[in-house]
Amino acid sequence: MSSQQSKEEAHGRYLAALSLTALGIVFGDIGTSPIYALRESFHSANGIDPTQANVLGVLSLILWSLIIVISIKYLTFVMRADNHGEGGIIALTALVAPPSQAVRQKRIVLVMAGLFGAALLYGDSMITPAISVLSAIEGLEVATPFFQPYVIPITIVILIALFSVQRRGTAGIGMLFGPVTLVWFITLALLGVLGIMRHPGVMAAVNPLQGAAFFARNGLAGFLVLGSVFLVVTGGEALYADMGHFGIRPIRLTWFVLVLPALVLNYFGQGAVILDDPTTLEHPFFLMAPSWALYPLVGLATLATIIASQAVISGAFSLTQQAIQLGYLPRMKVEHTSSREIGQVYLPGINWALMFACVGLVIGFRTSSNLAAAYGVAVTTDMAVTTVLFAVVATKRFGWSPPSIVLFLSGLLIVDLAFWGANLPKIPQGGWFPIVVAAVIFTLMTTWKKGRQLVATRLEVGSLPIELLIADIHESNPTRVAGTAVFMHKDPDGTPPALLHNLKHNRVLHRRIVLLSITTLEVPRVTDEDRLSIVKVADDMYKVGASYGFAESPDVPSIMKICEKNGLAFDMMQTTFFLSRETLVAYQKGGMAGWRKRLFGRMSRNSLEATVYFGIPPNRVVELGMQVEL
Repeated sequence: MSSQQSKEEAHGRYLAALSLTALGIVFGDIGTSPIYALRESFHSANGIDPTQANVLGVLSLILWSLIIVISIKYLTFVMRADNHGEGGIIALTALVAPPSQAVRQKRIVLVMAGLFGAALLYGDSMITPAISVLSAIEGLEVATPFFQPYVIPITIVILIALFSVQRRGTAGIGMLFGPVTLVWFITLALLGVLGIMRHPGVMAAVNPLQGAAFFARNGLAGFLVLGSVFLVVTGGEALYADMGHFGIRPIRLTWFVLVLPALVLNYFGQGAVILDDPTTLEHPFFLMAPSWALYPLVGLATLATIIASQAVISGAFSLTQQAIQLGYLPRMKVEHTSSREIGQVYLPGINWALMFACVGLVIGFRTSSNLAAAYGVAVTTDMAVTTVLFAVVATKRFGWSPPSIVLFLSGLLIVDLAFWGANLPKIPQGGWFPIVVAAVIFTLMTTWKKGRQLVATRLEVGSLPIELLIADIHESNPTRVAGTAVFMHKDPDGTPPALLHNLKHNRVLHRRIVLLSITTLEVPRVTDEDRLSIVKVADDMYKVGASYGFAESPDVPSIMKICEKNGLAFDMMQTTFFLSRETLVAYQKGGMAGWRKRLFGRMSRNSLEATVYFGIPPNRVVELGMQVEL
C-alpha cells in the first residue's frame, strides 16, 4: 500500500492525528483571514456604510464564497486532479503538458498560463507573512494607544525571527502547529458565539438572497466590495497544494467538521458586534473579546499568523524546488531539513529574498489595511488559471463531456472572474506589486527554459550517436588508464560533450566508462524500483539512467549505491566525474532577444555548481570547458 493510499484510507486515531497535523499546515492562511477580512469589506474606500442590510449582505457573500470556492470548487472538484497524489498549480500544469512534444506544443498557452500562475504564488508568499503578522500585532493598539509607535518594529522583529529559524525546518516546531491551530479555531468559534448573542438577527445572512440584494442596492460599489470579501478564501490554493502531504480525506474532514463552522461563526459574530456598536468597525475581531482576554488573544493571533506564514514560506521552497527540477529555474542550494519527511526542504536564497521583501512591504505599506490593497490580485488570477487547467485535465483524464465542461467553467469562472474584476481597482493602490513580482519571475523562468533548450540544440550539433562513438573508440584505440570515468549528460540517448572533448584533446580514456544521465519526470516522485536503468552498451561502457520526480532532489552518491546493488560497483578513489562547463557567447542571431541572452548568461553564471547540487565529491571532479554560441 502506498503512502498516498494509506492517507486516503486513514481512519480512527491515524485519521485524527493526520487531520490535526493538516489543520496546522493547510488551514493557517485561511484561518487568520477573520482578523482583517470583514473589516476591509467596510473600509471607507469602498463607500459602504455598516447598515444592517449591508452587514447582512456582506456576511452572506462571505458565507457563500466559502461554500462555492472552497467547499465546492476545491474540495469537491479540483482536488480530484492529483498528479500521483500531489497537488498545486505546478503539478496541475504537468498534467496539462504530457511528455508528447506535439501535444505539448498545442497546449503551450495553457502551460504558460500555469507557469505564470506559479510565478504569482511568489507574490503571495511575500504578502501573506507581512499582512498576517502585522494585522495580529495591530491588536495591541486596541488594548492601548501606547503600542501604536511599536507595531511596525515588533512586526519586523517577528518576521526576521521567523525567517531566521527556517534553516531548522518544520519537523520540530511542526508538531506544535496542529494543537495551536486547534486552539485558534476553537477560539474563533467561541468569540463568534459571544458576538452572535449580542445580535442574533445576524443569522439571517445565511439566506443567499441577502447577497443578491446587496448587489442590487449598492451597484458598482457593492461589486467592488468583492475585492475585500475575497480575502476570506485566500487560503484555497494551499488546500490543493498540500494534498500530497495529507491526502484528500483528512483535509475534507477538518474543513467541514471544524474550520468552516468556526470561520462562519466568527464572521457572523463580527457582523453582530458591528450591528450592536458601529464604532467597533475598525477592529471588530479584537473587540468581540472581553477586555481581560485581549492580550491573550493578541498573543494567540500572533502565533496563528506565524503558523500561517510558515506554511506559505514552505510552499515557496517546494515550488522553487519543483521549478528547478522541471528546468524552469537554475540550480540553487536545496537543504533537506528532515530525514523522515521528503517534502521538507530549505532554500537559503529564496528564504532571505522573501524576508527582505516582507520587511520592505511592512515598512512601505505600514498598515494591514494598506497591505490588503496589494492582496488579492495575484491569488484571484491564480484561482482562475486553476479553474481553466482543471477543465482541460477533466476533459482528458476524467472524460467529461463538453456540456459538463461548459457548465463547470461557466459556473466557477463567473465567480473567479467576478473576484478578479473586483480586485483590479486595487492595482494602483498596491496590487501592482505581486503582478510585477510575477512578471519578473515568469520572465526568469521562460528565459532559463528557452536558454537551456538553445544550449542543448547547439551541443547536439557536434554530438555522436553512442554506436558511432563505440565504433570510433575501437578503431582509434586510445590510450586507456586505470579506474572508472563517469560522464554526466542530460540527454540519456546522446553522447556527453565532456567525453568527446576528453577524447579530442587528451586522447585518453579510463578502462571503464559510465554515461550517467539524470532525468526529471513530470510526476512528483519515483519509486526506488523505477529509479535506475543500467544498460551495458560495450564491454567497458555502461549507460546509467536515473529518474527523479519534480518534488525530489537528485543525488549522485545515492545513485551509485543503487548501482552497486545492481552489480555495478564503484571505488570512489578510482572514480573520476567528468562534467562540461559551457561558456556562453551571444554571437548567433535568432533564438532569443539580445537582452534575454544576456539575462540567461547572468543566470547561468550564478547557477549553483553541479558538484554541489548533485552531491558529487568535489575532489573527484574534472570539468572540461567549451564555448557555446547562442
